[in-house]
Amino acid sequence: MALKVSYMLRETGINLARRLTLTIAAILTISISLGLFGSSLLARDSVANATSRWEGGIEFVVWMNPTVDADQDAAIRRVLDESAAIESWTFVNQEEAYQEFLELFDESPELRDSVVPEDLPPSFRVVPTTKDADVVEEIGSQFETLPGVRDVVFAGEVIRSIQEQANKISNFLLWVSIALLIASALLILNTIVVAISARRQEIEVMKLVGASNWFIRLPFMLEGLIHGLVGAGIAVGLMYSLKRFVIDGFTKSQGLRLLEGLKVTNDELIYRGLWVLGIGIAVGILGSAFAVSTKLDV
Repeated sequence: MALKVSYMLRETGINLARRLTLTIAAILTISISLGLFGSSLLARDSVANATSRWEGGIEFVVWMNPTVDADQDAAIRRVLDESAAIESWTFVNQEEAYQEFLELFDESPELRDSVVPEDLPPSFRVVPTTKDADVVEEIGSQFETLPGVRDVVFAGEVIRSIQEQANKISNFLLWVSIALLIASALLILNTIVVAISARRQEIEVMKLVGASNWFIRLPFMLEGLIHGLVGAGIAVGLMYSLKRFVIDGFTKSQGLRLLEGLKVTNDELIYRGLWVLGIGIAVGILGSAFAVSTKLDV
C-alpha cells in the first residue's frame, strides 16, 4: 500500500487531537527540560565571555586615561618591570581595546558607531607572582595614585567565585533538564502507547488489507516528532527571552565593572538553539520509535 503524505498528516492530527491533554503535557515537559538545558549552556557562554579578559592568571587591570602621555606610560611600565611581585604584564593599546569593544557590543550598532579608538582607554593587564587576594590588592593599589591612571580593577576571588557558582548552577540545571528529558521521552512513549491501544482495531484492519509496516508506524512516529519539535521550539523561545531580558541587561549595567562583558552573541544563541532543536527531535523520535517497536506488532 503506497504511503500518502495526506493520510499520514491526517492520522497524526487525529492522534494529537484525541489525546490533547497528554500532547500538551508532553510538549510542556520537553520545553521546560530543554529550556533549562539551553539556559545552562547560555549561562556558561555568558560567564566565559565576561571573564575572558581575566584568562591566563590576570589578577588586575590598570586602566589608563585615553589622553595618557608618553612619560606617564613609561612610568607605569618602569614600575611593572621593576616590581618583583609582578610575574608578567600585557599592554592593550587603544586599537586593541576598540576591537574588544566591537566584540563585546557587536549587537549594539548604535553604540559601536558612537565610539572611536581614541575614546577608549589603554590598559595594562597584570599577572602577579602571588594569588593571595590581599597581596594582589596591595600590589595593585600602588598604581591607583600614579599619573595617567584612571582606575585599577581587581579580579581577585570575585571572578573565581562567580565562575564556581555559575558552574554549580549550570550543572544543577543540566541534571534537572536530563531528568526531565527522560520524563519527556517516557511521556511521549506513554502517549503513543495510548494511541496504539485506542486504534488497535483499525490497525488490525489495515494489516488485513495489506498495509505495510511503515504505513502503519509513521503516523505514530510523526506524532512523537511533533511533540519534540514543538517543545524544542518553545525552549528556544525561552532561551531568547533569557538572553534578551536578563543577560543583555548585565551587559548594559554600569554597576558591574567586572562583568561588563557578560553577554551571549547571536551566533552563540543560534548554535545552542540548534543543539536544543536537535535534542528535542531526537527525544521525540526515539520515544515514539521505542513505543512503536515494542507495542505495535507490525
